[in-house]
Amino acid sequence: MPRFDWGALMAAGIGGLGLRPAEFWALTPAELRLMLGRSAGPPPMSRHRLDDLLKQHPDPERGAKENG
Repeated sequence: MPRFDWGALMAAGIGGLGLRPAEFWALTPAELRLMLGRSAGPPPMSRHRLDDLLKQHPDPERGAKENG
């Protein structure tokens, strides 16, 4: 799990954006990213893309490891 650089985030939110600490801590990560001028993240995966990935990386046959 990636770790947050809280010092840099606080510097950007409190120092850069002029937020008060309570305002900073009340934000969600998505809200803070938006306020910092960054997108909210990549778009969600489409069903078509998921189907492509499932074809490229199929699950092993059921029982292959269970019975071996």
